[in-house]
Amino acid sequence: MKAHTAETQATVTPAKALQFLKEGNQRFVNNLKVNRNLLEQVNDTKDGQWPFAIVLSCIDSRTSAELVFDQGLGDIFSTRIAGNIANEDILGSMEYACKVAGSKLIVVLGHSKCGAVNGACAGVKMGNLTGLLEKVNPSIEEVKGQMPDAELTDPSFVEKVAHFNVIHTMDQILERSAVLKELFENGDIGIVGCYYDVETGEVEFTKTLLND
Repeated sequence: MKAHTAETQATVTPAKALQFLKEGNQRFVNNLKVNRNLLEQVNDTKDGQWPFAIVLSCIDSRTSAELVFDQGLGDIFSTRIAGNIANEDILGSMEYACKVAGSKLIVVLGHSKCGAVNGACAGVKMGNLTGLLEKVNPSIEEVKGQMPDAELTDPSFVEKVAHFNVIHTMDQILERSAVLKELFENGDIGIVGCYYDVETGEVEFTKTLLND
């Protein structure tokens, strides 16, 4: 499979970008990944890159976006941070990907058995990690309202927080970036929330915002 070019990227809509990722995950789950000549893609992308999406995922070693969506070199921007939270640097990276480089879809990818979310629920305090985990607190508070009697470290509570944290991050993207909000309202980009199951390899598409 060839790497994307400026011409092929220009034909991609947010909905089409989403379909690429859905089909890619199905290939991954069924162990039917596309045959790619990666060295050829290195050559194809030496003068530029035209990714169709940017994926924000956790640093968890099991959640490599290129692998779980079966994408090649130059296909997607991959932004990774513990707990797939959004901060100014992440938002700036997304603005570059969409406004400058032409990506059509923002994907927030959470996952099951997330150590960062588990740590946030457990109230872990450790150096710079403390401030990062505190960004999960709004999701914890939301789930506490739904499950008032649950222990914060109960696995079912943690999983619900991880799910809601994806939605919270999506909300933050539109609330905190005027650049991305304008692109979204104009139908130039879409935003999708996903949840990866580390046991099966399947990606659940939990929330889709498309205006195209």
